Amino acid sequence: MIDGCGLAGRTAMVTGGAGAIGAAVCADLAALGARVIVADVDEAGAAEVADGLPGAVPERVDLAEPASIAELCARAGRMDIVVHNAGISIVEPFTGSDPDDWDLMWRVNLRAPMLLTKLLLPGMLAGEWGRLVFVSSDGARAGSGGEGAYAATKAGLFGLAKTLAREAAPAGVTSNVVCPGPTDTPMLRRIDAERPGLVAKIARTIPLRRLGAPRDVAGLIAYLCTERAAYITGQTLSVSGGITMH
Repeated sequence: MIDGCGLAGRTAMVTGGAGAIGAAVCADLAALGARVIVADVDEAGAAEVADGLPGAVPERVDLAEPASIAELCARAGRMDIVVHNAGISIVEPFTGSDPDDWDLMWRVNLRAPMLLTKLLLPGMLAGEWGRLVFVSSDGARAGSGGEGAYAATKAGLFGLAKTLAREAAPAGVTSNVVCPGPTDTPMLRRIDAERPGLVAKIARTIPLRRLGAPRDVAGLIAYLCTERAAYITGQTLSVSGGITMH
């Protein structure tokens, strides 16, 4: 293993750990030696991911419910790494969208990371080491048709992460945002089923000429959690095959 890339002795929580990207992140962090908390509302899925990883622990959490978040943090204890990967997207034109859907996306996509961080960051500050990684979306950076409320909630993570980067830096805690571009996940496949041909059209516009894979996103997240990335904080990084360039 490359010096500075190991995570032995560290404990990491990954929300949405049963999903495609979340499972890939859990696998990469576990491979680096971290003890991983696989947190997801899908209890069976979290257990399946955890069963395949050494020392991993599945935990059910409903991120729409503050009480469930508080209970998770109480059970899990102190964290060194928190990857805020979970998210909900409801695709619909903004003028026809339902404010109840906005509320659900706000609770899961933005309020939950805020609540989790408020509960878990003090332990990182006390230990003078920590990694916060927020998974947003390139749709939040560049806009995405049919995802106005989703993009708005995910864009909120930019301001949160940068503020935390400034506040936590003196204690050796970093805070960064990773923005996946079009990635081959069940969520994208559902969109493709509803709008046939859309995903193929998107793929043709990507300079690298393919959709992203979960492992593409997980690789960057895992790196940001290591000591090699100790001098990177307050950054927003895209994993998009070049479809967005900044």
